[in-house]
Amino acid sequence: MKSQRIGIALGGGGSRGFAHLGVLEALREKGIFPDVIAGTSAGSIVGALMAAGKTPGEIMSIMKENKLGDYAKIGLPTEGFMSLDGLKEQLESTLPSDDFHQLKHKLIVAVSNLLTGQVEYLSEGSISLAVQASSSIPILFSPVEINGQWYVDGGLLDNLPVKPLLDVCDKIIAVDVMPLEKLEKLDGITEVAARVFQISVVSRPDEHMDDCDLVIRLEELENYQILDTDHADEIYEIGYNYVKNLDLSALSS
Repeated sequence: MKSQRIGIALGGGGSRGFAHLGVLEALREKGIFPDVIAGTSAGSIVGALMAAGKTPGEIMSIMKENKLGDYAKIGLPTEGFMSLDGLKEQLESTLPSDDFHQLKHKLIVAVSNLLTGQVEYLSEGSISLAVQASSSIPILFSPVEINGQWYVDGGLLDNLPVKPLLDVCDKIIAVDVMPLEKLEKLDGITEVAARVFQISVVSRPDEHMDDCDLVIRLEELENYQILDTDHADEIYEIGYNYVKNLDLSALSS
Protein backbone atom coordinates (compact mmCIF):
# COMPACT_ATOMS: atom_id res chain seq x y z
CA MET A 1 0.00 0.00 0.00
CA LYS A 2 1.35 3.39 -1.01
CA SER A 3 2.18 5.64 1.96
CA GLN A 4 0.28 8.87 2.44
CA ARG A 5 2.13 12.03 1.37
CA ILE A 6 1.98 14.47 4.29
CA GLY A 7 2.27 18.23 3.91
CA ILE A 8 2.58 20.84 6.63
CA ALA A 9 1.91 24.58 6.44
CA LEU A 10 3.93 26.65 8.91
CA GLY A 11 2.47 30.09 9.46
CA GLY A 12 4.29 33.34 10.10
CA GLY A 13 4.52 34.82 13.57
CA GLY A 14 7.97 36.25 14.25
CA SER A 15 9.54 34.79 17.37
CA ARG A 16 6.47 32.62 17.87
CA GLY A 17 8.00 30.49 15.14
CA PHE A 18 9.88 28.67 17.90
CA ALA A 19 6.55 26.90 18.53
CA HIS A 20 6.83 25.29 15.09
CA LEU A 21 9.91 23.47 16.32
CA GLY A 22 8.03 22.07 19.30
CA VAL A 23 5.24 20.93 17.00
CA LEU A 24 7.66 19.29 14.60
CA GLU A 25 9.55 17.51 17.38
CA ALA A 26 6.32 16.12 18.85
CA LEU A 27 5.27 14.96 15.38
CA ARG A 28 8.65 13.21 14.97
CA GLU A 29 8.16 11.39 18.25
CA LYS A 30 4.79 10.18 16.98
CA GLY A 31 6.35 8.91 13.76
CA ILE A 32 4.99 11.68 11.55
CA PHE A 33 7.47 13.20 9.10
CA PRO A 34 6.12 15.78 6.61
CA ASP A 35 7.14 15.18 2.99
CA VAL A 36 6.30 18.72 1.85
CA ILE A 37 6.75 21.90 3.86
CA ALA A 38 5.09 25.22 2.99
CA GLY A 39 6.12 28.20 5.07
CA THR A 40 5.54 31.91 5.48
CA SER A 41 7.98 34.27 7.20
CA ALA A 42 9.18 32.55 10.40
CA GLY A 43 7.56 29.38 9.08
CA SER A 44 9.71 29.61 5.95
CA ILE A 45 12.89 29.88 8.04
CA VAL A 46 11.98 26.76 10.02
CA GLY A 47 10.76 25.06 6.85
CA ALA A 48 13.96 25.70 4.91
CA LEU A 49 16.13 24.23 7.63
CA MET A 50 13.82 21.23 8.12
CA ALA A 51 13.70 20.58 4.38
CA ALA A 52 17.51 20.60 4.36
CA GLY A 53 17.54 17.78 6.91
CA LYS A 54 18.10 19.69 10.15
CA THR A 55 16.35 18.37 13.26
CA PRO A 56 14.08 20.60 15.37
CA GLY A 57 16.74 20.58 18.09
CA GLU A 58 19.44 21.72 15.68
CA ILE A 59 17.20 24.46 14.30
CA MET A 60 16.36 25.59 17.83
CA SER A 61 20.05 26.11 18.54
CA ILE A 62 20.57 28.02 15.29
CA MET A 63 17.58 30.31 15.85
CA LYS A 64 18.38 31.00 19.50
CA GLU A 65 21.93 31.91 18.63
CA ASN A 66 20.87 34.19 15.78
CA LYS A 67 17.91 36.33 16.84
CA LEU A 68 15.90 38.30 14.29
CA GLY A 69 17.43 41.55 15.46
CA ASP A 70 20.90 40.16 14.78
CA TYR A 71 19.96 39.62 11.12
CA ALA A 72 18.72 43.18 10.59
CA LYS A 73 20.88 45.76 8.88
CA ILE A 74 20.12 49.44 8.42
CA GLY A 75 18.53 50.01 5.02
CA LEU A 76 17.85 52.98 2.80
CA PRO A 77 15.10 55.37 4.00
CA THR A 78 13.16 54.94 0.75
CA GLU A 79 13.11 51.15 1.04
CA GLY A 80 12.56 50.43 4.72
CA PHE A 81 14.18 50.89 8.08
CA MET A 82 16.27 47.72 7.84
CA SER A 83 17.16 44.88 5.50
CA LEU A 84 17.33 41.19 6.26
CA ASP A 85 20.55 40.58 4.36
CA GLY A 86 21.92 39.02 7.54
CA LEU A 87 19.23 36.33 7.43
CA LYS A 88 20.09 35.53 3.83
CA GLU A 89 23.78 35.28 4.70
CA GLN A 90 23.07 33.02 7.69
CA LEU A 91 21.00 30.64 5.58
CA GLU A 92 23.65 30.57 2.86
CA SER A 93 26.25 29.52 5.42
CA THR A 94 23.96 27.02 7.20
CA LEU A 95 22.23 25.23 4.33
CA PRO A 96 24.20 22.54 2.46
CA SER A 97 22.95 24.12 -0.78
CA ASP A 98 21.02 27.31 -1.58
CA ASP A 99 19.08 25.57 -4.36
CA PHE A 100 15.49 24.42 -3.75
CA HIS A 101 16.09 21.33 -5.90
CA GLN A 102 18.93 20.14 -3.65
CA LEU A 103 16.75 19.92 -0.53
CA LYS A 104 15.91 16.56 1.05
CA HIS A 105 12.21 17.48 1.23
CA LYS A 106 10.08 19.69 -0.99
CA LEU A 107 9.88 23.29 0.25
CA ILE A 108 7.39 25.98 -0.78
CA VAL A 109 7.86 29.59 0.38
CA ALA A 110 5.00 32.11 0.33
CA VAL A 111 5.89 35.67 -0.69
CA SER A 112 3.84 38.78 -1.48
CA ASN A 113 4.53 40.46 -4.82
CA LEU A 114 4.34 44.24 -4.35
CA LEU A 115 4.04 44.93 -8.08
CA THR A 116 1.15 42.55 -8.83
CA GLY A 117 -0.48 42.54 -5.41
CA GLN A 118 -0.61 38.74 -5.55
CA VAL A 119 0.76 35.98 -3.35
CA GLU A 120 3.31 33.68 -5.00
CA TYR A 121 4.64 30.31 -3.88
CA LEU A 122 8.33 29.86 -4.65
CA SER A 123 9.87 26.41 -5.01
CA GLU A 124 12.90 26.98 -7.22
CA GLY A 125 15.93 29.23 -7.33
CA SER A 126 17.65 30.64 -4.25
CA ILE A 127 16.24 29.40 -0.95
CA SER A 128 17.88 32.15 1.10
CA LEU A 129 16.53 34.91 -1.14
CA ALA A 130 13.00 33.46 -1.03
CA VAL A 131 13.08 33.17 2.76
CA GLN A 132 14.46 36.69 3.12
CA ALA A 133 11.57 38.01 1.02
CA SER A 134 9.00 35.94 2.91
CA SER A 135 10.29 37.35 6.23
CA SER A 136 10.51 41.03 5.26
CA ILE A 137 7.70 42.78 7.13
CA PRO A 138 6.64 45.78 4.97
CA ILE A 139 8.01 49.17 6.04
CA LEU A 140 10.03 47.59 8.84
CA PHE A 141 12.26 45.71 6.37
CA SER A 142 13.24 46.52 2.80
CA PRO A 143 11.51 44.63 -0.03
CA VAL A 144 13.55 41.97 -1.81
CA GLU A 145 14.09 41.82 -5.57
CA ILE A 146 13.83 38.44 -7.28
CA ASN A 147 13.91 38.24 -11.08
CA GLY A 148 12.85 41.86 -11.49
CA GLN A 149 9.92 41.58 -9.07
CA TRP A 150 9.74 43.09 -5.58
CA TYR A 151 8.59 40.94 -2.69
CA VAL A 152 7.75 41.34 1.00
CA ASP A 153 6.50 39.13 3.82
CA GLY A 154 4.24 36.34 2.59
CA GLY A 155 1.99 36.90 5.59
CA LEU A 156 0.64 40.05 3.97
CA LEU A 157 -1.42 37.87 1.62
CA ASP A 158 -1.17 34.29 2.89
CA ASN A 159 0.11 33.78 6.41
CA LEU A 160 -0.81 30.09 6.56
CA PRO A 161 0.05 28.64 3.12
CA VAL A 162 -2.18 25.60 2.81
CA LYS A 163 -3.14 26.28 -0.82
CA PRO A 164 0.09 25.06 -2.46
CA LEU A 165 -0.20 21.76 -0.59
CA LEU A 166 -3.66 20.85 -1.83
CA ASP A 167 -2.65 19.21 -5.10
CA VAL A 168 0.54 17.52 -3.92
CA CYS A 169 -0.37 16.01 -0.52
CA ASP A 170 -2.79 13.38 0.76
CA LYS A 171 -2.79 14.66 4.34
CA ILE A 172 -2.32 18.29 5.39
CA ILE A 173 -1.38 19.82 8.75
CA ALA A 174 -1.63 23.58 9.33
CA VAL A 175 0.11 25.33 12.24
CA ASP A 176 -1.13 28.80 13.19
CA VAL A 177 1.14 30.75 15.55
CA MET A 178 -0.47 34.18 15.12
CA PRO A 179 -3.25 34.76 17.68
CA LEU A 180 -3.84 38.46 18.32
CA GLU A 181 -2.92 39.50 21.85
CA LYS A 182 -4.04 42.68 23.63
CA LEU A 183 -1.27 45.14 24.47
CA GLU A 184 -1.01 47.82 27.12
CA LYS A 185 1.67 49.81 25.32
CA LEU A 186 3.97 49.92 22.31
CA ASP A 187 7.61 50.91 22.63
CA GLY A 188 9.00 52.61 19.56
CA ILE A 189 8.44 52.56 15.82
CA THR A 190 9.60 48.96 15.42
CA GLU A 191 6.86 47.61 17.67
CA VAL A 192 4.30 49.91 16.04
CA ALA A 193 5.19 48.66 12.55
CA ALA A 194 5.14 45.04 13.67
CA ARG A 195 1.79 45.53 15.39
CA VAL A 196 0.17 47.15 12.36
CA PHE A 197 1.35 44.25 10.22
CA GLN A 198 0.12 41.68 12.75
CA ILE A 199 -3.35 43.21 12.84
CA SER A 200 -3.54 43.23 9.04
CA VAL A 201 -2.53 39.55 8.94
CA VAL A 202 -4.96 38.39 11.61
CA SER A 203 -7.86 40.31 10.04
CA ARG A 204 -7.44 38.30 6.83
CA PRO A 205 -9.15 34.91 7.27
CA ASP A 206 -7.05 31.81 6.64
CA GLU A 207 -8.26 29.94 3.58
CA HIS A 208 -8.59 26.21 2.98
CA MET A 209 -8.74 25.28 6.66
CA ASP A 210 -11.59 22.89 5.86
CA ASP A 211 -9.22 21.05 3.52
CA CYS A 212 -6.77 20.27 6.34
CA ASP A 213 -6.70 17.01 8.24
CA LEU A 214 -5.30 18.78 11.30
CA VAL A 215 -5.32 22.48 12.19
CA ILE A 216 -3.14 23.46 15.14
CA ARG A 217 -4.00 26.89 16.54
CA LEU A 218 -1.74 27.81 19.43
CA GLU A 219 -3.88 30.38 21.23
CA GLU A 220 -1.59 30.30 24.26
CA LEU A 221 0.97 32.19 22.18
CA GLU A 222 -1.06 35.37 22.65
CA ASN A 223 1.01 35.82 25.82
CA TYR A 224 4.12 36.39 23.69
CA GLN A 225 4.69 39.25 21.27
CA ILE A 226 5.94 38.49 17.78
CA LEU A 227 9.25 40.26 18.48
CA ASP A 228 9.78 38.47 21.81
CA THR A 229 13.13 36.70 21.54
CA ASP A 230 13.60 36.16 25.28
CA HIS A 231 11.21 33.24 25.80
CA ALA A 232 12.19 30.82 23.04
CA ASP A 233 12.10 27.74 25.27
CA GLU A 234 8.64 28.56 26.64
CA ILE A 235 7.29 29.17 23.15
CA TYR A 236 8.80 25.87 21.96
CA GLU A 237 7.14 23.99 24.83
CA ILE A 238 3.71 25.39 23.93
CA GLY A 239 3.93 23.81 20.49
CA TYR A 240 5.44 20.58 21.79
CA ASN A 241 2.94 20.03 24.59
CA TYR A 242 -0.05 20.80 22.37
CA VAL A 243 0.85 18.10 19.84
CA LYS A 244 2.16 15.64 22.42
CA ASN A 245 -1.34 15.29 23.84
CA LEU A 246 -3.09 14.72 20.49
CA ASP A 247 -4.15 11.38 19.04
CA LEU A 248 -2.64 11.48 15.55
CA SER A 249 -3.07 7.83 14.59
CA ALA A 250 -5.16 8.84 11.56
CA LEU A 251 -2.26 10.87 10.16
CA SER A 252 0.31 8.13 10.52
CA SER A 253 -1.84 5.44 8.93
